[in-house]
Amino acid sequence: MPGENLTREEARERAALLTVDGYEVALDLRSAVGAGPEPRTFRSVTTIRFRCAKPGAGTFADLVAPSVTAVTLNGTELDTKTVFDGTRIELASLAAENTLVVDAQCAYSRTGEGMHRFVDPEDGEVYLYTQYEPADARRVFANFEQPDLKAPFTFTVTAPTGWTVLGNGEQDGEPRPASADGSDGATWSFVPTKPISTYITAVVAGPYHVVRDHYRRTFDDGTVLDIPLGALCRKGLAKHFDADDIFTVTKQGLDFFHEHFDYPYPFGKYDQAFVPEYNIGAMENPGCVTFREEFVFRGKVTQAAYERRANVILHEMAHMWFGDLVTMEWWDDLWLKESFADFMGAFSQVEATRFENAWITFANQRKAWAYRADQLPSTHPVTADIRDLEDAKLNFDGITYAKGASVLKQLVAYAGRDAFLEGARRYFKRHAFGNTRLTDLLRVLEETSGRDMTAWSRSWLQTAGVNSLTPHATYDAADRITELSVFQEAPASHPELRPHRVAVGLYRRDVGGALVRYARAEVDVAGPRTVVTELAGAERPELILVNDDDLTYCKIRFDEVSLATLREHLGDLTDPLARALCWSALWNLTRDGLLPAREYLGLVDRFAGAESDIGVLQTLQSCARTALVHYVAPAWREEGGLLLARAALRELRRAEPGSGHQLAWVRFFAQSAKSAADLQLLRGLLDGNAKIDGLEVDQELRWALLGTLAAQGAADEQAVTAELARDNTASGKRHQVRCLASRPSAEVKAEAWAAVVESDALSNALAEATIAGFDQPGQRELLAPYAARYFEVIERVWRERSIEIAMAVVRGLFPMLQDDRRTLEATDAWLAAHEDAAPALRRLVLESRDDLARALRAQDCDAGAAN
Repeated sequence: MPGENLTREEARERAALLTVDGYEVALDLRSAVGAGPEPRTFRSVTTIRFRCAKPGAGTFADLVAPSVTAVTLNGTELDTKTVFDGTRIELASLAAENTLVVDAQCAYSRTGEGMHRFVDPEDGEVYLYTQYEPADARRVFANFEQPDLKAPFTFTVTAPTGWTVLGNGEQDGEPRPASADGSDGATWSFVPTKPISTYITAVVAGPYHVVRDHYRRTFDDGTVLDIPLGALCRKGLAKHFDADDIFTVTKQGLDFFHEHFDYPYPFGKYDQAFVPEYNIGAMENPGCVTFREEFVFRGKVTQAAYERRANVILHEMAHMWFGDLVTMEWWDDLWLKESFADFMGAFSQVEATRFENAWITFANQRKAWAYRADQLPSTHPVTADIRDLEDAKLNFDGITYAKGASVLKQLVAYAGRDAFLEGARRYFKRHAFGNTRLTDLLRVLEETSGRDMTAWSRSWLQTAGVNSLTPHATYDAADRITELSVFQEAPASHPELRPHRVAVGLYRRDVGGALVRYARAEVDVAGPRTVVTELAGAERPELILVNDDDLTYCKIRFDEVSLATLREHLGDLTDPLARALCWSALWNLTRDGLLPAREYLGLVDRFAGAESDIGVLQTLQSCARTALVHYVAPAWREEGGLLLARAALRELRRAEPGSGHQLAWVRFFAQSAKSAADLQLLRGLLDGNAKIDGLEVDQELRWALLGTLAAQGAADEQAVTAELARDNTASGKRHQVRCLASRPSAEVKAEAWAAVVESDALSNALAEATIAGFDQPGQRELLAPYAARYFEVIERVWRERSIEIAMAVVRGLFPMLQDDRRTLEATDAWLAAHEDAAPALRRLVLESRDDLARALRAQDCDAGAAN
C-alpha cells in the first residue's frame, strides 16, 4: 500500500463505500510528563462504527503510529503485523455494519503536526495541543482521514491531575480519578460532537492559564443561545494575556455572524487556546480554536498587530459556518472555506469592531500575497486540481485565501451584498453538517442574485492569473476628457480577460495642495478595452485611479501623467484607501521590473514618514527592505542601505513619542542599521545609555536590537547568552537561537546548517528560528558555499523529514541571496535532473526559482536607471 499520501481517487472510492456513524477515542496522555524513554508515545484506543455499501468489500483505515497493539474488526482480532504498514490498516471482508477497534501507541510531535508536546524552559511545565489540517488526526487516533466522511466524535482523555483538558465538545461531568487513590491522573469525558471532519477534531491539555466569559443572544422567536467562552495561554504568558480584548472581539463577531447568517452557532462552547510552537496562524477546530501564542503580545505592538489578531479571530469564527458546519467534499474546493473566511474576516472587522480600516489592510497586505502567488509558475485557479494530500498541503496559499477573498469582494460588487448574504444563509441551511462542491454554492447564488454564475465562475474561479488595468484618456482644447478607456491585459501564460466591476476615480490638487477625488464612475470592464462614458466631459485630472475603492482583483497601472503626479505628490493623497492602492500599484510595478527599485526606495524615503495608517506604513517598510535586499542593482545596494537607514532614523526622531509610528520606525531602523554610528545607537538603546523621548525599550525590542548587533558582528555569544538570562522563556529561547545563528562566522553557519539539515533534534519553532538567523542579507559571501549543498540535500530532506519541517528547509534555505545567473542555472539544472522528484518538492523549488528570476529582472531594470 502507498505511504502517508492519500489520493483523491482513493478518497472518492472510500467515500462511495463507507458511511461513518461515530468515533469513540480514548487518549492516555500521562506519558507526556515525568521521566520516560524517548521518543515518547501515548496510548490511543479508537472505536469506529461504520457501514459498508458493498458487504464483502475491503478498504483501509488511516493511522500513522510507531506501533499498534491490537486491531479488532467485528469482534475478530487481526494480525497487526499483516494489516498495519505504519500508515494504513487494511480492512478486508467488511460487513454491512462494522465496528473497528484500534489500540495503538502514537508519537508525540515536535514539529507541530499531530499531538505536539512542548516543555516550557521557564518552569519545566508540559503543554500539549493537536493540529491536523489537512490530514494529521491519523497521528493521534485511527480514522478515515478525508473531509467527506463526517461523524460525531466522543473523546475521553486521561491526563495528569490538575491539568486543563479541552476538546471540541463540552466537558461531561467532573474528571474521574484514573486510579483508586487518585495519584495517577484523572480522566476527562466530553459530550459527543456534531458530525464533523477528522481534521477539525482537537485536544488541548496542560497546566494552561484559563479565563472564562459568556455570550448570550436572544432571537426574535424568544429562544436564547448561551455560549460559554474560554481563552487560554501558557502560565508564563498569563501576565501579558489581554483576554478582555479577545472576548470583546469574539462577542462582536458572534453578534455579526448571527445577524447575517441566520443560523445559530451549532457547536456549544467556544474556547480559544493560544499555544506554543504553532506552525500556522490559527485553526478553526469547532468549539476549541487554536492560535499561535505570538498573538499574546509580550511587549508593545502597533495597532496593526491588534487588527491582525482580531482579523484572525474573526476569520476562524467564520469557519464555524464556512468549513465546519458545511465542509468541502475534497481539497479541490478548499476555497469554499478559506476564501470565505478571509473575506468575512475583513468584512466583519469593518462592520462590527473598532478596526474600521480593515479593507485598507486587505488591499495593502492580503492582496499583495495573492498577487505574488498568482504570478508564480505554480499558480492555479481558486478551485484547484488537488490530486493528493501533498498537493493539498501546498494549496494553503495566497490564491486559496487572499485571491479567493478578493474574488468574493468582486462578487459582492457584481451580485449585490443582500443577494450574497442570502445565498450564504440558504447554503448553510441546505447543507448543514454535510459536504459540498463549487456547484452547490453557485446554485444558491444564482437563486438569490438572478444572475447566471456559470460564466462568472469560469472566469474568476476556474482560471488562473491576474489582469492588469491601465487607463488612457484623450482631451479636447478646453482640457476636458473626450474619452477615457480602460485597457485590460493578461499574461501570455494565462490569457483570460475577465469581467471586472471597477470604480474609476479622477483626482487633482485643491487650493491647499491636497490631492483629492472630484469625479468617480463605476463601470463593468469586459474585454481588452472598455470606455467609461460617464466621465466624458470631466476636467483634466492629475491622477486617474483605476479600481478606486478596491472593488476588483487586478494590478493597477497608471498613465504617464498619473505616474508623474505620484512621483511628486503621493503624500498629498488624502484618502487612505486610495493612497494604499497607489502604494500597492507602485510595488507591483517594482516587482515586475517596470519601476526601478531605487525609485521605489526614494518614494518611501520622501513619503512614508507622512503615512497615517500604521499597517500601510509597516507594509511599506517591509517592501522597502525586500527591494533593497533583492531588487536594487548590486552596485547600488550599499548606497540604498544608507538611504533607508538615514530615512528610518530621521522618521524615528520625528515620530510622536510613545506612538505606534515611533515603534515601527525604531524596528525598521534596527533592521537597516549598518554604519558604526547606527550600531552605536542601537547599543546605546540596548544598554540604556541612549534615550529617545517616549521610546520604551521592552524585552521584545531588546531582542530586535540585539539581533542586528549579532548579525553585524557587534554582539557575541556571551551577549546573547546574557540576554537569554534576562528572558529565560520560550520566546527568549527562540530569539537566542536566531541571534546565535545570525553571527557572521563560517563556523556559526556550519553549525546552524547542520542543526537544521543533518539533525531532527530541533523543534519546529527552533528550526524556523535557526533558518531565520542563518539567512542574513549582509552575509552573501559567507553563505555562498551553501548554494551547491542546498541542491545536494533537498531530496533527502523531503524524503526523511515531516512535511512541515521539509517545507521550512526547502523554502528557507534556497540560496536566494546568491542572486546571479549561476544560481538560476543551478536551479534549472536540478529541476531538469529531478523531473521525477515529488511534485510538491518541485513546486517549492520552481517557486523559489521564479522569485530569483524576478529579482534578477528587477535588478536589470534598476541598473538601467543608473545609466
